[in-house]
Amino acid sequence: MKVAIYGQTYQDNAIEYVQELLNELHKASAEVFVEEEFYALYKEKNGPGNYPTFTPDYGLDASFDMFVSFGGDGTILRATTFVRDLGIPIVGVNTGRLGFLSTFKKEEVKKVVQEFLKGDYTIVERSLVQISAKALNAEFGDLNFALNEITVSRKDTTSMITVETYLNNEYLTSYWADGLIISTPTGSTGYSLSCGGPVIVPTAKSLVLTPIAPHNLNARPLVISDDTEIRLKVSGREENHLVSLDSRIASLENGQEITISKAPFTIRMIEYTSESFLKTLRNKLLWGEDRRN
Repeated sequence: MKVAIYGQTYQDNAIEYVQELLNELHKASAEVFVEEEFYALYKEKNGPGNYPTFTPDYGLDASFDMFVSFGGDGTILRATTFVRDLGIPIVGVNTGRLGFLSTFKKEEVKKVVQEFLKGDYTIVERSLVQISAKALNAEFGDLNFALNEITVSRKDTTSMITVETYLNNEYLTSYWADGLIISTPTGSTGYSLSCGGPVIVPTAKSLVLTPIAPHNLNARPLVISDDTEIRLKVSGREENHLVSLDSRIASLENGQEITISKAPFTIRMIEYTSESFLKTLRNKLLWGEDRRN
């Protein structure tokens, strides 16, 4: 078994859980690689062992069986920029708070290896969205994709912006709002949800358009097929607006056309039998929790 390990920061006690995972992988005679900067943090905390490293540019290939992300959902979003289209299955160990993507509790980190070896999991293909805009090529390069959402939003102003929106070359509407979120099913439990968007199961072949604080009050989140091409053009009082791909942000001049579509590859997520999407919904959103019961 060949495993890659990645994280962004260490909490005070996180190293003991990283070490637990490494010990379990050692028992399984796994070949382990650690992301270069994360490995430097590990060594700084006097972590034992000597492991080969990888970066976004080298060290990973399709021969890896698993990519383990230590952190929260933001860490997994960053992990996708390492995995890209290599097809390496990703699993998240949650050292943060909520965690819809990073579902495994750090206290149960050994089970990541144990249940994988038992085959108590399925691989779920998560769709992504990609962006095309000439002025953004220098900003995002070949990392022009997002697992959760692509968002356009206002910049340097408290005034709303107008987002002229077309679906498959047919005019839909112009949103008067603070911005517009184009979310994947994976991202439906993120920014879109907090703006009133629906929860969508990860395997649904859909995208969601969710306006951010719309002034046209009849504007509601819209679920569309994921093979739809979306074109946007932003206008407003300021000269620029923001475009974000998950946690990566760039500034774009108003009036420039943005094209958003489904990416040509997917991210493979490991869903363990003990940590299903529906169980995560119940736990994280407290569905079924009622003091009257």
